[in-house]
Amino acid sequence: MRLLVIFFFVSFGAWAQQAIQVTDMLKIKTVGKPTFSPDGLSYLFTVTSIVDDPEVKGDYVYQTHLYVGDMETKKSRQLTFGKHSISGATWSPDGKSILFTRDLGNKSQVYRLSLSGGEPLALTNSPVAVQNPLISKHDRRLYYQTAISLKDFYSDTLVNPRRLIPSWNLEKPNVANAAFVSKAKPNPNGTVEEVRAYLAQNEKDKKAKVINRLQFQEEMTTSGEIQLSAIYSMPVYEGAKPVLLNNPLHRWSDWEQINESEYLVILPADSLTHPDKVLESQMVRYDVKTKTYHSVLIKPGYRFSNISLSTSGEQVAYFESKTTGVSNPVLKILTLATGQIQEVKMDRVITQVKWAAPDAWLYLTVQDHGAVTLMAYSIPRGEFETLTSKTDGVLGFDQEGEELIYAKTSIDNPSELYRMFDNKEEVLTDFNAAWLKEKAITKAEKHTFVNKIGQTIDYWVMKPAGYVPGKKYPLVVEIHGGPTAMWGTGEASMWHEFQYYAAKGYGIVYCNPRGSGGYGTPFMASNVKDWGAGPMADVMRVMDLAIKEGWADTTKLGVTGGSYAGYLVAWIVGHTNRFKVAASQRGVYELSTFFGEGNAWRLVPNYFGGYPWEKATRAILDRESPMTYVSQIKTPLIIFHGENDLRTGVIQSEMLYKSLKQMGRTVEYVRHPGASHEITRAGNNRQRIDQMLRTWEFFARYLEQ
Repeated sequence: MRLLVIFFFVSFGAWAQQAIQVTDMLKIKTVGKPTFSPDGLSYLFTVTSIVDDPEVKGDYVYQTHLYVGDMETKKSRQLTFGKHSISGATWSPDGKSILFTRDLGNKSQVYRLSLSGGEPLALTNSPVAVQNPLISKHDRRLYYQTAISLKDFYSDTLVNPRRLIPSWNLEKPNVANAAFVSKAKPNPNGTVEEVRAYLAQNEKDKKAKVINRLQFQEEMTTSGEIQLSAIYSMPVYEGAKPVLLNNPLHRWSDWEQINESEYLVILPADSLTHPDKVLESQMVRYDVKTKTYHSVLIKPGYRFSNISLSTSGEQVAYFESKTTGVSNPVLKILTLATGQIQEVKMDRVITQVKWAAPDAWLYLTVQDHGAVTLMAYSIPRGEFETLTSKTDGVLGFDQEGEELIYAKTSIDNPSELYRMFDNKEEVLTDFNAAWLKEKAITKAEKHTFVNKIGQTIDYWVMKPAGYVPGKKYPLVVEIHGGPTAMWGTGEASMWHEFQYYAAKGYGIVYCNPRGSGGYGTPFMASNVKDWGAGPMADVMRVMDLAIKEGWADTTKLGVTGGSYAGYLVAWIVGHTNRFKVAASQRGVYELSTFFGEGNAWRLVPNYFGGYPWEKATRAILDRESPMTYVSQIKTPLIIFHGENDLRTGVIQSEMLYKSLKQMGRTVEYVRHPGASHEITRAGNNRQRIDQMLRTWEFFARYLEQ
């Protein structure tokens, strides 16, 4: 009888597990930005949910709200509510209140919320959106940033009372910078100054868009406008008057406060050249009392970013990056008093850095072999200690004494908050664990092989949900973008797509081919002037190794990917007919055109050594463009592109589609109105679901016959 009971329980448990559905994507909650309180007894974090759009029936929106947790009880409670998301949360120095910005579109402001109760209180009343609030430990003042256009800066007497103009050339042919400061009234029949004022008014009223700059493409639109960063400080009370800290024309890209009157600042290396053309930067000290700059660090051919002062203020950690070519940023530590520089020997992408007292340790997250690992770095010894799993992905963290809190993704759960103390990990939340208990989750098995140029390639295989030994299944090859992205079990963006396709009965295989991040600069640069053939060889080898396991139906093979992976999908089906079906998303297909069409155009000189008008470079671009081989594409192909995507540019997919259509090939083209390049990761949720379903439906026509 006992045996029968046990058998029934096991069978019922297996039966009760439900397959992942496409709409389960809407249940995923993403934990982010954990931060200890000043006394270390509480912690703050955000949770991003997908909820029904209150204004559009049947649509969905993202909402981000604040939570506070107690270190002793390990329980948390929600602090903010309503339709307006929050961001930039920070503790007050006494730990009794929290400051954050509330998303009000173009008018986002800084609010203070007392933990003792009550409604959030607006501290700022800026005419433009406010970002990145923080309270200085030196002067206890509130600092925040706003963006202001160059033209508005000219005309705003409060921000620019002295009517300052840029020192760099605005590159408007044969027109001096001072001409833009004219007080002439608009008059189409007036003097040249009045005509200029009239034309400027047309631009303001969106009747014309004048392009003089090199970087005129944003993610979803084009603009000739230059945006400046204005930084303000103010006392932390309602109605306080903000004071402009910097001259926005000096173009601060990063800053830290050293003491009450001095700031460490990153500026362009050349103050006389248009911002679009200055790739190098410099680190300086700025004295707010004397309004003077003093050089700290400059290095030809390099730029600096992400400065972080040590707890003592005596050292600064920063990233140093080459302005050309393909390489990882290098983390370095500068002693301000002596100028001594120490390099952190880690040839990986470091995503977050935090100092620990007494300036002897750095905590950091590192992209490595498909995981994002939390590590501790001993500055005196120059040694690393790995703190978290090498299979999961740490999405954000904070440290206080011997305790760590961090948001993490894993193959079992897309996002939860965790605590680590004494090398023991415990989960603090169950935002996703609760609904995942009823779902059948497919595991990913990691494997490696050595490619023809001696590199070890990581790849992962996911058998179909409900896998039965001896049965044959369709196999879908998933490819990542970048090309310097990295996939693995510690990467959250594809969690749902992989699980959904596995639930539909497809096996999944994905890898990090040559050119991927997470394996060091030589590996990442190994696809320079070789975007197609080399990475294809790695991808095809991974597919063949998965097939050797014996469960894949070799007559039912599919391939899909977006961005650079859209490129590689088109390249692959232009060089082999092994795939039964393919999906190419928001890809690049003609590299010479990509130079002008996309805002990621610097990939052309960095990867291919020059520009389309140079004969030698043009030959490489033609050789590496999938459009060169379009006549060889026989595989049924579905093409996706967001209509507002300016990372790659919609003309790329138009060229591919029209060419295949003209030749009578099996092709389908789907455009998503208003969508940007980020459609599958952070885009409109109806469109995210639409693209996933359309891909599956198209694949089903060929893989489920």
